[in-house]
Amino acid sequence: MSNTLLALIVLALGAIGYVIGRQRALKATDGDQRKLHSLPSYYGTNVLLKTMVPAFLLMLVWLLAQPIVVDRSVRAGLQDESVRQDRSVSLVMTDVRRVANGLGIAVEQGVMSRDEARSLDTQSTDVRARLGEAGVALGSDVTPAVLEAAQQYRGLSGTGDIARFALVVALALAGLGWGVRESTPSFRARNSVERGIKSLLILASCIAILTTIGIVLSLVFNTIEFFRIYPARDFFLSTTWSPSFGGGSELGILPLLWGTLYISLIALLVAVPIGLFAAVYLSEYASKRVRSVAKPAIEILAGIPTIVYGLFALLTIGPLLLRVFGDDTVGWMDGGTAVMTAGLAMGIMLIPFVSSLSDDVINAVPQAMRDGSYGLGATQSETIKQVILPAALPGIVGAILLAASRAIGETMIVVLGAGAAARLSLNPFEAMTTVTAKIVSQLTGDADFSSAEALVAFALGMTLFVVTLGLNVLALYIVRKYREQYE
Repeated sequence: MSNTLLALIVLALGAIGYVIGRQRALKATDGDQRKLHSLPSYYGTNVLLKTMVPAFLLMLVWLLAQPIVVDRSVRAGLQDESVRQDRSVSLVMTDVRRVANGLGIAVEQGVMSRDEARSLDTQSTDVRARLGEAGVALGSDVTPAVLEAAQQYRGLSGTGDIARFALVVALALAGLGWGVRESTPSFRARNSVERGIKSLLILASCIAILTTIGIVLSLVFNTIEFFRIYPARDFFLSTTWSPSFGGGSELGILPLLWGTLYISLIALLVAVPIGLFAAVYLSEYASKRVRSVAKPAIEILAGIPTIVYGLFALLTIGPLLLRVFGDDTVGWMDGGTAVMTAGLAMGIMLIPFVSSLSDDVINAVPQAMRDGSYGLGATQSETIKQVILPAALPGIVGAILLAASRAIGETMIVVLGAGAAARLSLNPFEAMTTVTAKIVSQLTGDADFSSAEALVAFALGMTLFVVTLGLNVLALYIVRKYREQYE
């Protein structure tokens, strides 16, 4: 059953409930609104909320829980070594999902019937060929165990879809009946609606908080699992990064941390002076007309996708640096991908972060401090250097730290501009890599999450999370201290 169709049905029932609830309340008083406790629209809204909210919540929870339950049910039959054929359960489940999705596509396109999809047999049918007729390509042969598990997967998913459709519609109808029954003149519909809206607002806040908690817990649990397999001492102190899914990996984070911090440092050396000077000009020297054009133009840089910056680094900055510092000139640079390439591109990306935040901080400095400085005979430049910038320094430092945390978490610019070499070097014209780039590479493809080589991505993510969280907390502390001083 289509989720879109189910959602439209619930929306339609909600709209019908609104009309019925409103009309029922008015009919009970012969159209005299003064005899109602609340406005007629509140009675309709009460029915609408009772119809839609519980139904959509059940639908959301079901959509989240069903894949987990189906996966566990199918996994239970794949624990036997003879079924898995020396592969991990995760890899077998990947094949099961592909075949199950392929069967679903084949049924939708009419290549095979539902009954045929349930009874398909590898001994008498080439499954890859049949699915190929529907445009579904499989990377390997389908074993009888995988096909049987895929058919079970589709069967359980289909049963779950039917049950979800029936229960959601039934709950919506029950809510509609409940709301309509409450639509009497003495019912406090406004109070009920306001409580319902307040509950929805609280739920929205809880979802945001629970999402954050879920992200942290997923990192923590997988990081703990990684350190059960790989020594924490080697991870944090080793200077070699050499993963190998065949075994014998050396997973030291130091070269990745060094590349992350080195590229971020170069980016800040580009972004901080340019962004700060731009902020000073916009806030102290530029006319209103120039400011109205220049400030949005600078902030356009913040809206450019990072993949575009990565392509700019790869196609423009890298070749330009290679012509200046390459083998034909000073010989410092061997290729276009290097720390300097990624750092310059990232620095350009960070300019609006530093500029916009610093501009807001400088404008927040009280005008009385400027007037006092001018009254003592100081020039505009002396006022900026000796009064405004020192007063705005805490806020500017906070802006820089926020930009630094943004630089540390960047991925696409690094992947395209910095290369993939994990090394400890001071040469900014050599290729290096960062923590985020290696997280992507370790989780690309069909990763076996029972191996240290895949789980190391979560340990890298947890380390990066702690670093950026520390920078953000420090930045917020400085900014709040500044605001308490001048607001």
